[in-house]
Amino acid sequence: MTPRENLLTQFLEQTDWRDAKRVLVAGDASNRRYDRLSLGDRKTAILMDAPPDKNEDVRPFCKIANHLRDIGLSAPEIFTKDTAKGFLIIEDLGDDLFARIIPDAPDQERPLYEAATDVLLHIHSHDAPDLEPFDAPVMADMVDLAFSWYAHGADVLWDEAFETFAPAFRKILNDTIAPPSVLMHRDYHAENLLWLPDRTGVAQVGLLDFQDAKLAHPAYDLVSLLQDARRDVPPALEAAMIARYVAASGQNAQDFNAAYHVLGAQRNLRIVGVFARLSMHFGKPHYVHMIPRVYAQLMRDIAHPALAPVAGTIRESLPQPTPIVLQKLKDKCATFPTP
Repeated sequence: MTPRENLLTQFLEQTDWRDAKRVLVAGDASNRRYDRLSLGDRKTAILMDAPPDKNEDVRPFCKIANHLRDIGLSAPEIFTKDTAKGFLIIEDLGDDLFARIIPDAPDQERPLYEAATDVLLHIHSHDAPDLEPFDAPVMADMVDLAFSWYAHGADVLWDEAFETFAPAFRKILNDTIAPPSVLMHRDYHAENLLWLPDRTGVAQVGLLDFQDAKLAHPAYDLVSLLQDARRDVPPALEAAMIARYVAASGQNAQDFNAAYHVLGAQRNLRIVGVFARLSMHFGKPHYVHMIPRVYAQLMRDIAHPALAPVAGTIRESLPQPTPIVLQKLKDKCATFPTP
């Protein structure tokens, strides 16, 4: 038994879940692990194991969960915690992820996305807790990943292009993105949203994986929802949900659409780079297979006039994710140090 497993056993021994059966539910791109705890009376909960020695911290999760529950949303209730050691026992919201429901019930896709959009409207109608700002300077510093990992891994010379791109993109962000004003989930997509039909209103959407929340522009989470790295969202549905948000929030449609696509470009540039890095540095080549979808979303975003000053540089410097390019990223799996 490892030292971490010993700590986990000691934690569980101090709870009502000491005799529970434990089954892995999921790991993710971080170092967190989730197990379902089950007792004989069909009572269940989720055990979150987030090792502090691997830069995990459960306190932000607790803070945001409490805020979301306070405003009437379905974030998991926290039953027991040891924040110093990185253990939580939280409410089990089930397995009905949007990403699982929609393939089996395509007619539910639009209602589910409407519900998710309405949750964002609800979140944005309430004051956010004290959070770090996810503003233009922060976002500008993140997009180098597309160049330093994706282009680098594809054997493209990228340094000079990035020197041209970086100040131009920073200016676009400064000119287009209003100051951060709402709570941003930051990973708001179909694999982090659960359908809870026994609840009512906005509480029918269960929320997961919000521990990286920041203060941001209201379009950011809508981009995360509608430009999903893991599944294709029909363009007509994307347009309808943008229109639904704009109509209900009173946003200026032209300004909001510009911000949406600029944020989309920022997010997709970062994700392309992150997926390349996960393969090349962290030995997780399966993330490479999602790059073509994200790249296609990036190409749609840079077609917006707000991104005209950088569109050419992006197209010229970040090669299309052809099978040859993707194979290069996989061939370099777990071989690259940080560039």
